[in-house]
Parts: sequence; structure tokens; C-alpha cells
Amino acid sequence: MRQPEPEPQSFDRVLSSMCTEPHPDARAAAERFLATNPGDPATYESVGELEVRAVEGLATLAAHSAPADAAGYVTSGGTEANVQAVRSARNRHDGSEVNVVAPASAHFSFTKAAEVLGVELRTVPLDDDFRADVDAVAAAVNDGTALVVGVAGSTEYGRVDPIPELAAIAEEVGARFHVDAAWGGFVLPFTDHAWSFADAAVDTLTIDPHKYGQAPVPAGGLLAREDAALDALAVDTPYLESRSQATLTGTRSGAGVAGAVAAMDALWPDGYREAAERAADNADWLADELADRGYRVVEPELPLVAADVPESEFESLRDAGWKVSRTGAGELRVVCMPHVTRSALRAFVDDLDRIRR
Repeated sequence: MRQPEPEPQSFDRVLSSMCTEPHPDARAAAERFLATNPGDPATYESVGELEVRAVEGLATLAAHSAPADAAGYVTSGGTEANVQAVRSARNRHDGSEVNVVAPASAHFSFTKAAEVLGVELRTVPLDDDFRADVDAVAAAVNDGTALVVGVAGSTEYGRVDPIPELAAIAEEVGARFHVDAAWGGFVLPFTDHAWSFADAAVDTLTIDPHKYGQAPVPAGGLLAREDAALDALAVDTPYLESRSQATLTGTRSGAGVAGAVAAMDALWPDGYREAAERAADNADWLADELADRGYRVVEPELPLVAADVPESEFESLRDAGWKVSRTGAGELRVVCMPHVTRSALRAFVDDLDRIRR
């Protein structure tokens, strides 16, 4: 018997995800390019040309010197981009004993990368405001360090590491420097943070269109300051029209590429600026509302709110249908993505008040 077709997840009560509803133009473009494979751009020329545009658009966001100089590709997401950054740095490092130094706030994809690639991951502590401790990073690096990682929009607290200082440490020991701006990359251009190619000697950078960029999943992004970073990843592909491939996956989704270009065409820069400002206002509003109710709140830096809500209240919120998550320390974590409206946050706070009574 044929089963009813399931409906996709509604975003109405999703408050913890770093994915969001794609822009209508991105949705339409993704559908048009579903059957194309940017993994073989010599065969699938149209989507290959679109990927060049996608990389140029991402490089513009990340303040690269000029779009024509941009290197990179559209990944399946931040995890692939981070794994590839580690792989590129490892392949360009001379020593046999290789380590990667990253703050405790680094995404779990770096743990995956270390296991898959056989490198040592040295995780260093954070300062009192949940950013990478510069002194701890300096103490952890040595001649075997192939890569130093900085985070520009951490997944738990939305913090931006001191990127120029970390880049200087990497340069001092001859290591590459990677910035993970998977989530923050489409918000940070509208702030005064130093985080990009324009601000420091960044070698590679992760920036995901399927997060704040409002492109469809999967559409991540890996950018590199120079072609050599991608050349270090290239393998021969003798049976394809394209004779070399630097990506981690072989066949890739043309939907992500086309959707990323359509979203950026529709929203850069004014649409993204408005979304970032609205999200920041919503995060500040929610943080104030929770603080007024006596909860300990981590002050938002980017549009992410963490608050020390008791376990019983947290579970009751989930029972009420709210999709919320916890930080590693157990705090309630709310990410103010483009789909998160003020009315949804008011309903969330109303439910919390009802639970507390």
C-alpha cells in the first residue's frame, strides 16, 4: 500500500538550527540544476561557469583582494570545507609529525578531519569570553604545526576569535591559517570584526551559503587565498572530461552551486544586511527578555543566544514543540536565523512563562 508522502520540516519552531529556508530564487535555481554535476565541469559546462560565479561572490563577501584572484569551490557544507583545509595544510607541510591547533570552540568537523587524515588535533582552551586564548595557542604550536584554526562565529556562543593575532602566531611557526566562518560569514561583513582575507594573513576560509546565505542544502564554501592551496588537493581523474579534481567528493550537486549564485544575486548586499540587522535585533531582544526573567545569559556577539535555563524547563519547551538545543555546558541555545521572527520569539517566551508558572 502506498504511504502518504511526508512533508518537510516546518521552520516555524526551529530555533537551534544553523540552516534556514532558502530564498525563492535559490529554490528555483536548485531545481533547474538538480541533474548537473560540477564535479566534471568540462562535461557540465553551465554549472561549471556558475561555480566560478559562486566563488567570486563568496570571495567578495570575504573581502578577498579581487574576485578574479579567488580560489575555491562549493562544498557540501562546512564539514567538508574544514576537512579540506586540514588536508591542504597537511599536504603542504614538510614534516612527518603533523598537528593542527584549534580552540575548544572549533566545530567537531576538525575532530573528524584529524581522525580521517591521521593528524594530531591540539585543542586549546578559551578565554573568559569563549574566544580562543591567544597565549594558549602560542604555547601549543611548534615546528609540526601545519595549521592554526580560528573561528569567526562559533557554533555554541557566536563568538569571533582574535583572527589577526592567531594569524600572526601561525605565520611565526610557518603554519597555514584557516578561518571557520561557516555560520558567521554572511553576517560578519556588516560588522566591524576583523575576520577575513582583508584583515589578516588567512590562507583558507570556510563560508556556507546554506546558512545565513539562504541557499539550499547542500551549499557550503571553501575559499583559498591562492591556487596552491587547492593544487595541494588535486588528484587525476582519467575517465572524466575534466582531468583533475581538487574536491573531496566526486559527483556533487549542481543544485547547491546554482542555488548559492541565485541567493547571492538576489540578496547581496542589501538583503543580507537587512537580515543580519534583523537577526541581531532579535537576539538582543531575546537576551534581554531572558535576563529580565532572572536567567544567566551570555551576551550575544553575533545573533546567537545562550542562557542557563533549568533542565526541566528546557525539556518542557521541547515538549511544546520548540526545536532548541544545548551548548556543551548545558545552556539553552537559540540561533536567530532569517526564518526566526520576532513573533516566533514572543511565542517562545510566552511558552516559557507558562512553563514557569
